Amino acid sequence: MNQNQIDLNFNQNEDQAKLELSKIQKLLDKIEEGGGIKKLEAQRAEGKLTARERIAYLLDTDSPCFEIGAFAGFEMYEEYGGCPAGGVIVVIGYIHRKPCILVANDATVKAGAWFPITGKKNLRAQEIALENHIPIIYLVDSAGVFLPMQDEIFPDKEHFGRIFRNNAILSAKGIPQIAAVMGSCVAGGAYLPIMSDEALIVEKSGSIFLAGPYLVKAAIGEEVDQETLGGASTHCEISGVTDYKVKDDKSCLDTIRNLVDKINLKPQENYDFTQAIPPKINAKEVLGIYPSANQKPYSMAKILECIVDDSSLLYYKEEYGKTILCAYARIGGYAVGIVANDRRIVKSAKGEMQMGGVIYSDSADKASRFILNCNQKRIPLIFFHDVTGFMVGTRSEHGGIIKDGAKMVNAVANSTVPKLSIVVGNSYGAGNYAMCGKAYDPRFILAWPSAKIAVMGGAQAAKVLTQIQISALKAKGQIPDAEGEKKLFDQTNEKYQKQTTASYAAARLWVDAIIDPVKTRDWIIMGLEVSKFNSIESFKTGVIQT
Repeated sequence: MNQNQIDLNFNQNEDQAKLELSKIQKLLDKIEEGGGIKKLEAQRAEGKLTARERIAYLLDTDSPCFEIGAFAGFEMYEEYGGCPAGGVIVVIGYIHRKPCILVANDATVKAGAWFPITGKKNLRAQEIALENHIPIIYLVDSAGVFLPMQDEIFPDKEHFGRIFRNNAILSAKGIPQIAAVMGSCVAGGAYLPIMSDEALIVEKSGSIFLAGPYLVKAAIGEEVDQETLGGASTHCEISGVTDYKVKDDKSCLDTIRNLVDKINLKPQENYDFTQAIPPKINAKEVLGIYPSANQKPYSMAKILECIVDDSSLLYYKEEYGKTILCAYARIGGYAVGIVANDRRIVKSAKGEMQMGGVIYSDSADKASRFILNCNQKRIPLIFFHDVTGFMVGTRSEHGGIIKDGAKMVNAVANSTVPKLSIVVGNSYGAGNYAMCGKAYDPRFILAWPSAKIAVMGGAQAAKVLTQIQISALKAKGQIPDAEGEKKLFDQTNEKYQKQTTASYAAARLWVDAIIDPVKTRDWIIMGLEVSKFNSIESFKTGVIQT
């Protein structure tokens, strides 16, 4: 390939990446409107800040912040009018230079009511606080469970009640929790602020009660107004339920900042750290390196050089198991171990051509040992996914691919060092598991707009699903013609392809965020900095086939 062709490919890739990023940003702009501009303005007219304004006010000026789950609920619950951002805003940011996770109900979305995805997103926020031992702040403004879907949010292990269980666990582990009641806080939801370490309530707008005035009237015949039943004066002067009475939103947020200022937050782990050195290659180069059609081969090493300090990597077993790159590097000054799928077509030591993005026995074996080494040396692990799965076929099966794949999955599952996952392109089948997918407890898992997560590639899956449907039709005596088969395939393929997209995954919180590839380094540095506040457990594995 001549230089002109390389430049043309780079420009095409860059143009496609920018187009995808523009689409993502337009969707985010719409999501940030919550329940709509009119509802946002109505909340401001009441003298209240919106959920996003509350968070922005709390955070240190000019400090980095990272939103988790912005796409939660995307294109879900449309029969109820949708649930932008899952009806709750979750951000990791800094207050008095201390990393905190902030959870703010968006009262413009069904009065802040909890949909199933709202519960899942709140649980994810608590999980981040628990795993990283950082303070969590709840800004409560919610009407409680969304009753039309109560059977999908109320009773199960990962539902609404788990929030309060986690309140208790977080408190027992000494993880600071501060809750501010800035609007409604009703029924079972009333336990969240009171199970936190400290609770604030805003005069006139904040209220807490197990049952509101109408339900009290229906249940026991008592007539009472909302303020007398559960307003700020009631709970700060009579019941003693809340700790601080504040006059308005800004006073409330100022008090929270004052409380966080007094928290004694110290790192528990001191990762190997030196002065950070920017990459030699501009981060924007990744947009041109990654192919616009994500099936094409490319060098993952070139992408990594845009992210790591000084563009410097020390490769482990560089000439062995070439479809996975394992390397030591620094990101933001922190020593890290990187496990990344390489999409180049390479030749093995035996002279066999190996497809990029596929995990072979030798690459699984190499990655397993590297992961063990990083745990031994207490070095955080960063995974970069672009994997179509493990190699199949007679040669691979006879060579023990299942055994070698199981070894890698075991090493990932039992790792105790912080793990961060970046889904760059494909993340299919067991390859998703081996590369530390959501099920394997990465501290954070992020997706580029080009990410695709599924049990297998779209075209292959659509063919399999179409054949199943055709067989079912034939069993009923309905034999479709070639045109009918094509129509069935196209319909199946379109549906399956949609289910593999980054936005579909982010809507269901399979990933924490869809990020601009150029900002990958920033997200990783945040993840490493936040992870320092929890200690690393001792590492061991179970039985491994060798």
